[in-house]
Amino acid sequence: MAEVVTMPRLSDTMEEGTVAKWHKKVGDKVSEGDLLAEIETDKATMDFESFQEGVLLHIGIEEGSTAPVDSILAILGEKGEDISDILEGKSSSESEKDEKEESKEEKEEGKDEDKKEDKSEKKEESSSESKSKESTSDSSNDDRIKASPLAKKMAKDKGIDLRSVKGTGEGGRIVKQDIDNYKESAAPAAQTELGKESYEDVPVSQMRKVIAKRLAESKFTAPHFYLTLDIDMDAAMEARKSINLISETKISFNDLVVKAVAASLKKHPAVNSSWMGDKIRVNHHVHIGVAVAVEDGLLVPVIRHADQKGLATINGEVKALAEKAKNKKLQPAEWEGNTFTISNLGMFGIEEFTAIVNPPDSCILAVGGIKQVPVVKNGAVVSGNVMKVTLSCDHRVVDGATGAGFLQTFKGLLENPMGLIL
Repeated sequence: MAEVVTMPRLSDTMEEGTVAKWHKKVGDKVSEGDLLAEIETDKATMDFESFQEGVLLHIGIEEGSTAPVDSILAILGEKGEDISDILEGKSSSESEKDEKEESKEEKEEGKDEDKKEDKSEKKEESSSESKSKESTSDSSNDDRIKASPLAKKMAKDKGIDLRSVKGTGEGGRIVKQDIDNYKESAAPAAQTELGKESYEDVPVSQMRKVIAKRLAESKFTAPHFYLTLDIDMDAAMEARKSINLISETKISFNDLVVKAVAASLKKHPAVNSSWMGDKIRVNHHVHIGVAVAVEDGLLVPVIRHADQKGLATINGEVKALAEKAKNKKLQPAEWEGNTFTISNLGMFGIEEFTAIVNPPDSCILAVGGIKQVPVVKNGAVVSGNVMKVTLSCDHRVVDGATGAGFLQTFKGLLENPMGLIL
């Protein structure tokens, strides 16, 4: 009996998946535990192993194509088994919707198509012989393109040449999903002429869709307020210099920030909390998410129990997780469970910024770069190194005084960093 393999939900935020690569082809024998495909989620590209065994009879989602969770990914069964009933009864999750839309489109366009054909015939009869041949040739080319009426209309609206679209429908027919998934960036880039306006529509990646959804929900649901503080980094710079002279692991300022945040959260558990609707969850463990910029957006791998780890361990974990994030190799356990988030743009020369709270956290710390400025010390104006930080808070969980107390503790640890080292 043939078994359907559906698009799996590989993360808590995953709604769609893209098949990055197939490791089996139709006709191959598949055993339980075999690597079937690589699936790109909103956060990573993950290996998908088969939980069934049999012969791969059908591939429902081609490489590079995107489909919702629970769509038909593949069908496994016995060699030569008839799976037509399965394909007819349960194709992709959007098939019924597409059929209804296409059927409606066909009815609405039917009369218009007839009229257009009549007009086209009259025009051809009255045109010259050369134009008639050209029109016939073009018409012949159009006839060879199999596409649903809805797909044709969408392609026309988006300015997409159907000849450049690969159809995934029956017999290579181009359907709505093919137009949705068409990557215009793959088309030849048009040369921009002086004085001519031009633009390019870039398809939204799965990662960017989730970032947009989650941060919009956070920004417009959680009442944000912001607290900014200057920190004297002279002592931290000297401490880092001394550590790196004797240690094989070269500590970064970001490592000092992570350690100082972790220690501060233990003293201010209200900041290490989450809004749960009818209750506030005060986390006793400290899992710090560190925002990492990647090609398609932003990922937040998590340093677990950061308060219990030394600077060298934090340094190694941040580097390893950042590398995995950039290569889309993070696993769910490496990006889930954060209780607080740090976003550091200091290495890009940014002095100050505000960040949007990363759910389920109640706070996120935006860290700017260290800048040499005039400061007053012991009544005299001298050169000093200052770093600006801004704490974004969800006012449902954290009040102004609570956030300010956390920042004062954080500031004290960086200005007297021996407590972080010992």
